[in-house]
Amino acid sequence: MTNRDLRADARKLQRAALAAVEPAAAVRRHVHREESTLVVAGQRYGLDDYEHVFVIGGGKAAAPMSAAITDILDDRLTKGALVTKYGYSDGGPPPGSNVRILEAGHPMPDENSVCGAQIVVALAQQATEHDLVICLISGGGSALLTLPAPGLTLAHLRALTDALLRSGATINEMNTVRKHWSRLKGGNLARLIAPATSITLILSDVVGDPLDVIASGPTTPDTTSMKDALNVLERYGIEVPENGTAIFQETPKPGDSIFEQGQHVIIGSNHAAAAAAVEEANRLGFNTLLLSTHIEGEAREAAKIAAALAKSARSQGYPAPPPACLVWGGETTVTVRGPGKGGRNQELALAAALALEGWSGILMMALATDGTDGPTDAGGAFVTGETAARARALGLDPRAALAANDSYPFFDALDDLIHTGPTGTNVNDLLFILVG
Repeated sequence: MTNRDLRADARKLQRAALAAVEPAAAVRRHVHREESTLVVAGQRYGLDDYEHVFVIGGGKAAAPMSAAITDILDDRLTKGALVTKYGYSDGGPPPGSNVRILEAGHPMPDENSVCGAQIVVALAQQATEHDLVICLISGGGSALLTLPAPGLTLAHLRALTDALLRSGATINEMNTVRKHWSRLKGGNLARLIAPATSITLILSDVVGDPLDVIASGPTTPDTTSMKDALNVLERYGIEVPENGTAIFQETPKPGDSIFEQGQHVIIGSNHAAAAAAVEEANRLGFNTLLLSTHIEGEAREAAKIAAALAKSARSQGYPAPPPACLVWGGETTVTVRGPGKGGRNQELALAAALALEGWSGILMMALATDGTDGPTDAGGAFVTGETAARARALGLDPRAALAANDSYPFFDALDDLIHTGPTGTNVNDLLFILVG
């Protein structure tokens, strides 16, 4: 297999993985209607028992998820409002639908994040004990549904978000903080919905699928405390807003009665995407292993492990003999120290380019499943053992680019960026290690 062949194979794995977590199809796998009965993961809801049915939520997959649920509910749907990322509205409910799809900022919340959250909250508060509320939650919801706690402003939240994004904090740590600065997250949306019956359908973008971390758990009990949130900020040296201990709020915990009428269903995850890629790799004739879907840590350190596995497969046939395909999933982090532009997958690929230099017959594809890696328009990057040499021939210095966190222009010059546009889904990151 040549590198060009491996790149084509990697694209096939990408398509298979994304198809497995296409949000509308994922909704339909878990939700269907039998005349006047809605069936959700085996649990039955008599639609005649409710005066109104509302659909609310947010995330990068909000549009296709809401399109599917709107079609399923049809004439029984009263009204809906969801917030998604700019450019991610395609595939939503048809024109004339009574479901609004609003767009807002991600990963940095903006004024539309607040306006969208206010519209969602207003709809949630309309619900009574005689109503059914369906919440559609996917990755990105933390930034897209932003409603600051009393005493905090959007400017406060933007500054804290920027500091957290640059600090190297994990998504669990980031969302621990976010839950305690919000009137919506950490179970607070469930408080607004109660006493109505609620169903939350979740497309997970967090390693291990913890319900209270995905989109900062707006409808689930929170397992963290305000003290935990303040500890995160202290750990990374992030300044707490003035009177922070008074401004940050405690969240509803397990056992709270507001959660008694709620069902939560994970409809798609990183594992589902990775498993589909493994199935496709086997079909293509690779000796395939799914290594893990719990990869975390600094992107450049994870790259060294990925490169070591690739070298071992190439030279020793372990953990799989060539042609080999090693798959992992998860979400790494980047501690930003330079002024450059990039994302965690591009940084992982750039570090791997240095670790793999001189090794032939190896290709890696580092991919953000939502199609946008960090604050860029690329979903990730390809890298081989020849990448570093090709870059130097163009006058590029891969070590300097890595030190500056400047992976995007590096791979752009090599034409090795992955451009998919918005995929409509979001289930963390995938890495495909192909050994010819």
